[in-house]
Amino acid sequence: MQVIEYKCPNCGSGMVFDSTSGMLSCHSCGRNDNIEDMPDLLTKQAFTEDEAKEYHCTSCGAIIMTEAETTATVCSFCGSGVVLGDRLTGKLAPAKVIPFSISKEEAMRAFRKWCRNGRLTPAGFMTADRVKGITGMYVPFWLYELHNRVEVQGHGTKVRTYTQGDYQITETQHFELYRKIRLNYTKVPIDASEKMNDELMDKLEPFPYAQLKSFKTPYLAGYIAEKYSYTDQELLPRAKHKISEYIEAAIRTSTSGYTTVNYTNKQIDTQLKHADYVLLPVWVVHYDFNKLEYTFAMNGQTGKVVGKPPISKAKVAAWFASIFGASFLSLKLISWMMGGGLW
Repeated sequence: MQVIEYKCPNCGSGMVFDSTSGMLSCHSCGRNDNIEDMPDLLTKQAFTEDEAKEYHCTSCGAIIMTEAETTATVCSFCGSGVVLGDRLTGKLAPAKVIPFSISKEEAMRAFRKWCRNGRLTPAGFMTADRVKGITGMYVPFWLYELHNRVEVQGHGTKVRTYTQGDYQITETQHFELYRKIRLNYTKVPIDASEKMNDELMDKLEPFPYAQLKSFKTPYLAGYIAEKYSYTDQELLPRAKHKISEYIEAAIRTSTSGYTTVNYTNKQIDTQLKHADYVLLPVWVVHYDFNKLEYTFAMNGQTGKVVGKPPISKAKVAAWFASIFGASFLSLKLISWMMGGGLW
């Protein structure tokens, strides 16, 4: 079992990835190391599901018990960031990673600001400090490259109406339609973690894929990370479904010059060209309010916050009442301007 912990060569303290500098940083003496220049410490052996899930912290010797999906964590005794290297090799080795660019402190400030913008949330939700915890997590994703061959047949019409003498004439032209379209989509993201809510992860998009870097374990130091729960083949149907709306939009665009279009045949052949296993940065916030726990997620690069906060029924009723009152007053003013009475 391979436990990787990055010790500072100067003072011996544990080093973690710093989202501000993008370097491996020692918070004790201030040393910073460029991750791109560091050697890969991973061995070539692959983790198997039957392997023991008990690890030992190299700093304090404490036992680190993890779930089978965990690939990086923090020692609960001494706080050292550890990477479970044997779970990141072979087929479980990520190809790319987008490092965090938002620190924990920045994430908390952004979350509290987001809470205050909730016009329909209960007052206690916006004012009380009920954050139970915030966790920086690298979530496993598959990035798909999908090539599509589309053939469409249908019937279209173009309708023109004009006046000739005393007659209004409607002219309808009929067309047989045939479209052959090639559509290639790259970096289609599908989260591969069983624990993460798919809808929540979808709403975090887009991630800045220009920031993708070749995977190296120091990026995980000080954060939580998981390996994928589902293979690229298992999630391929979801990826196809995700691009289906874009394919339909492309078909509609190709026939946009017609008044009406009726499709008689559609053939869509989607081929998987490539899928990259990547880790994407997400801040996960657990919030306790009124004896219920809410989970929010923040894009670790863009700061976008998603989640469903509690809704105040009283505020919703007041909002509808204000809309109704404004509409009623507007109608009365229009009536008065047209010669009617205000009451």
